[in-house]
Amino acid sequence: MSRSPSRFPRSTVLGYPRIGPRRELKRALEAYWDGRGSRAELEAAGAAIREGTWTRLAELGLEGLPSNTFSLYDQVLDTAVLLGAVPERYRAAEDPYFAMARGTDGLAPLRMTKWFDTNYHYIVPEVGPDTVFELDAAKPLAELRQARELGFETRPVVIGPVTFLLLASALDRLDDVLACYEELLAVLAAERVTWVQFDEPALVADRTPEELAAVRTAYERLGARSARPGLFVASYFGHLGEALPVLAATPVEAIGVDLVRGGLDGLAALAGKTVVAGVVSGRDVWRTAPERAAHALRAVREQAGQVVVSTSCSLLHVPYDVEAEPDLDSGLKARLAFAEQKVAEVVELARSGFEDGDQLARPRPHAGALSRPPAEPHSEPVSRPHSEPFSGPRSGPLSQPVVAGERAPYAVRAVAQAAHLRLPLLPTTTIGSFPQTGELREARAAAVAGRLSAADYERRVEGEIERVIRVQERLGLDVLVHGEPERNDMVQYFAEHLDGFAVTRNGWVQSYGSRCTRPPILHGDVSRPEPITVRWARHARSLTDRPVKGMLTGPVTIVAWSFTRDDLPLRDVVFQVADAVREEVRDLEAAGVPIIQVDEPALRELLPLREAARAGYLEWAVAAYRRATSGAGDRTQIHTHLCYSDADQILDAIDGLDADVTTIESARSGARLLGSVGAFERGLGPGVYDIHSPRVPGADEVERLLREALRTLPAERVWVNPDCGLKTRTYEQVEAALANMATATRRLRAELAGTGR
Repeated sequence: MSRSPSRFPRSTVLGYPRIGPRRELKRALEAYWDGRGSRAELEAAGAAIREGTWTRLAELGLEGLPSNTFSLYDQVLDTAVLLGAVPERYRAAEDPYFAMARGTDGLAPLRMTKWFDTNYHYIVPEVGPDTVFELDAAKPLAELRQARELGFETRPVVIGPVTFLLLASALDRLDDVLACYEELLAVLAAERVTWVQFDEPALVADRTPEELAAVRTAYERLGARSARPGLFVASYFGHLGEALPVLAATPVEAIGVDLVRGGLDGLAALAGKTVVAGVVSGRDVWRTAPERAAHALRAVREQAGQVVVSTSCSLLHVPYDVEAEPDLDSGLKARLAFAEQKVAEVVELARSGFEDGDQLARPRPHAGALSRPPAEPHSEPVSRPHSEPFSGPRSGPLSQPVVAGERAPYAVRAVAQAAHLRLPLLPTTTIGSFPQTGELREARAAAVAGRLSAADYERRVEGEIERVIRVQERLGLDVLVHGEPERNDMVQYFAEHLDGFAVTRNGWVQSYGSRCTRPPILHGDVSRPEPITVRWARHARSLTDRPVKGMLTGPVTIVAWSFTRDDLPLRDVVFQVADAVREEVRDLEAAGVPIIQVDEPALRELLPLREAARAGYLEWAVAAYRRATSGAGDRTQIHTHLCYSDADQILDAIDGLDADVTTIESARSGARLLGSVGAFERGLGPGVYDIHSPRVPGADEVERLLREALRTLPAERVWVNPDCGLKTRTYEQVEAALANMATATRRLRAELAGTGR
């Protein structure tokens, strides 16, 4: 049924950061979780952040304000609550929402993984054949009404039905879910809402005929309602591809397209539609090239009924305000745009009428704004000049050999390492970091501010390393770590010690829940002026007779978790970092460190969303890792780690890394990966302790998970470890969990010894 909703505002954004400019949400969440604050105080903090956001967006001149983009933890979890998809076991919990997100003493949390190809983590919905869907629109209505009380009309934003069900692997429940979405449209119509935004990022990946039919069914059915707001379906992170004509043929009035990663191909299908044109990148920190954006907007206007200027995706993925960065080099700062500056760019482009972008231009050494390649380049992205090289996966030789000095085959290395390390069956270890106490953070901040001398700070770090070593010895762990007390973050720390990077003071970005990171800005050629980790590893080795791991972050992850330069192919940038890591590996080995862990948790994260581009990416990503580790001798054991990233999708690539031991997340996902690793021929450590939850697993629970691993893998190749690093937990939680891990391991060792294994 056709209808004519009110004209869409000329400018909008698909979402905005929600942690607060000074991380107010983080502090409120952690106070609530620790019992220092009430739920009412947490809700008040959220309301204040929302008010500040709407007020500032309006001050900047943005016409279309979104609502329901704020979340106390995760927008996918919010959608599960909206639809009533709360598993029965959580309903009796004191706070079912956070029980699903974080678990309780008696309940494990829901699975968590990465949001498409970003470092944002979402809670995976649990939907089964018995799930009863029942609309609970309290949250979007509360935000809508709060905005109206402040004088703002907003557009509610909800994860779309197809994406929600694809994330839950439950597309067969489409009819039932659509009944809830129809009811939501009726509720919003009764509230006199003009437009509603349904986010469908899953449509930019390869979709089967069945899935495309679900898109058609969903939006024909929702569009057929007479009493409803205008339907705006937002896509992002790539080109809609085969989903574009399907969606365009439905009664949806507005469609959002990502022109930064997707390009202009196929937009003729949108004739007569309102096109929300994502020409300002929501995924990087470079200023938009105004002439390119204006050109793209004019091209869209030739096809569409109305053109709206917007961001390519939510600004959730960038910091708040570049003006809050007094330490950045002025030349670099002039090239940057954080969320606030990107909103200003959207507003300026909308006001320009797209006729001439020259008045928007700002001086930059290069005008690209693309920090990640489009999954499948349908045409030139709007924010990168044609003269710049495409930064996506591609074949062809690098300027240097991919790997210098390949190591011996694993079978040869394994013999040398066994003789050197003399580890027991089922060796126990941790992933690297230990809790970062308040005192440690205060000392680091004091050292940065000059209130604590370098010598005094280093003595405190050494003292913390000794504490970590003694805890591990007391618990009986076999391979120790130094705990990383000197590190603020596993990427930022290395960026601070490598040339080519800049770091921010307030550039926080949400990773999940209350967890925030400050992605470095990789703006130049990368090199390592001097050793980075050797001093601390050497100190840890001096404190114990047990093997100590050196801890490094891999080249793909360092680049993936940074805002990356856009004037070189991404592959070449990664290989520059790989060379720096290789130098560090060699220096650690020379210092007598027998085990070196080079983590690559982002390996799966950068996997292109389109199948056609994946092989090329994995080829060079694996080659970069092997280049980084190729300098180690055969008896030096190389470990790697991947977590919370659906690693089962890239097991061949993980095997190709040729690490001697790989540790993966397993506890949080219920050991779901173990069914895929039977052919894995090296050491493997499926995590037995979910560190993203405050709950402490008992020894019996750990033993059960280990037995599942032993049904798949020979005991000689199984390692025992947590899912991830321990920095976000308390010492009380960590010591109890590791003690249970060690107890379960001793039980199984005794049992295996009795069977002669």
